[in-house]
Amino acid sequence: MAFELPELPYAYDALEPVISKETMTFHHDKHHKAYTDKLNEAVGEEGLDGKSIEDILGQISGLSSKARNNGGGYWNHDFFWKIMGPKGSTQPSGALKDAIDAYGGLDKLREDFNGKGAGQFGSGWAWVIKDSSGALKVTSTPNQDNPLMDDAKDKGTPVLGNDVWEHAYYLTYKNDRPGYLKAWWDIVNWDEAGKRFDAA
Repeated sequence: MAFELPELPYAYDALEPVISKETMTFHHDKHHKAYTDKLNEAVGEEGLDGKSIEDILGQISGLSSKARNNGGGYWNHDFFWKIMGPKGSTQPSGALKDAIDAYGGLDKLREDFNGKGAGQFGSGWAWVIKDSSGALKVTSTPNQDNPLMDDAKDKGTPVLGNDVWEHAYYLTYKNDRPGYLKAWWDIVNWDEAGKRFDAA
């Protein structure tokens, strides 16, 4: 198979109480696995063998909805697991902290991000991206779209991202998406976010 389901970088219960073991098990083992399997089908059907997931996303406007939905789902979840960690990590530092300060501070970034996530109609994602100017921008995408796609409204390199599909939070938070978004900041892996920012 071209793509394999990546293992979680921590135990299924490592993000409790913010994200429950049950949610993580279903989310990773069922949802992410399904995206991976269907992405591999699309790769075979559309002659995409040997291409990286980033290459596929970069030409997504010319591919099928199957490639789009499952390619996005594959990449988004791989990123999502890595951008979180048990008890989070230290506060932002280095160049990322400078960019957050230039944005207006961490409180403003949180407020704008949570607003984008809560306001995303239906399923989707909230993002903090590094845009082509090197500045941070807060955006959201529907379904499994992301800012790496060639036809994204707001293009850039994801630094943070949160899944606001109901399967990401409903077992614990029911319909309280804002409550989930607020709690999520307790498990942000700022070290990984800083690496993503520096590498962009």
